[in-house]
Amino acid sequence: MIEKPHRFLLDRVSSYSEEGRAYLRRRRIRSRPFARVRYPGGTEVRIDPDGERGLELFAVARTLIDDGERA
Repeated sequence: MIEKPHRFLLDRVSSYSEEGRAYLRRRRIRSRPFARVRYPGGTEVRIDPDGERGLELFAVARTLIDDGERA
């Protein structure tokens, strides 16, 4: 039996909508800022972006990036 046109369209649009939502959710998760600092000797520390050190580090990084874009 042939599917009714409005049902086909509704299924297609809802499928695209679900895929778009999943893409945005994955992108939001991946786009969270992060930083790892490597010290001489191989020690590596993950910096929490919401902590005091993280806020300072990301402010300096943002300044460096903005200066680089202007140059």
